Amino acid sequence: MKVRIIKFFKVFGLICFLLINFQTFIFAQENYGRAHLWEKEIAAFQDFDKKEFPKMGEILFVGSSSIRGWRTLKIDFPEFYIINRGFGGSHLEDVNFYANQIIFPYKPKLIVLYAGENDIVAGKSVENVFADFMKFVASARKNLPKTRIIYVSAKPSPARQEFEGKFKELNNLIETETKKDKHLLFVDVWSLMIDANGKSKKELFQADLLHINTEGYQIWRDALLPHIKRGSKRNFR
Repeated sequence: MKVRIIKFFKVFGLICFLLINFQTFIFAQENYGRAHLWEKEIAAFQDFDKKEFPKMGEILFVGSSSIRGWRTLKIDFPEFYIINRGFGGSHLEDVNFYANQIIFPYKPKLIVLYAGENDIVAGKSVENVFADFMKFVASARKNLPKTRIIYVSAKPSPARQEFEGKFKELNNLIETETKKDKHLLFVDVWSLMIDANGKSKKELFQADLLHINTEGYQIWRDALLPHIKRGSKRNFR
């Protein structure tokens, strides 16, 4: 009788767990209105996975167009197995929503995240974007407790000069937060892409003055490499 009661509560507990998570998923779906923007790109990632599922426990880059457009990513980091899950125009909110599909299944030991600028340009407050970053960290902790995260700072795109103050504010908030956690690291690319007068180095950007060019990516690569080497093996502090 006692065994039956224990089994009953185990089954009952499992059913409750599934119902709660199902309700959470439905709630998230109802409150997320941007899925139509990324259906094709997310579906393409899933098709890639069906053909050849990436190695698990490696290094994953995720974020907006500067990640998606990093065509030489695997060449720039030849000593590492790199998974690129960038999707152009995305916000941190979008990365959070699709994490269960394009991040967590691969169980990466290190995540390199670049997102947040598009969010601010779209009208979100710095506080809301920072909150989305914290949601990402919390979700990663829950699903991948040992995984380390590198956050790449906002960059000083000349085309977005009017948002410079907000970008800097976001950078400061995230940098301060990352110093509290040995699993987190903030990599400042902003200061590497401005001149002595604090102006953006236009030669690091494409003609649209928004996206970085080959020289810009080389600066990112050099800034990230030593931290990726460390983060792929141990905590940052």
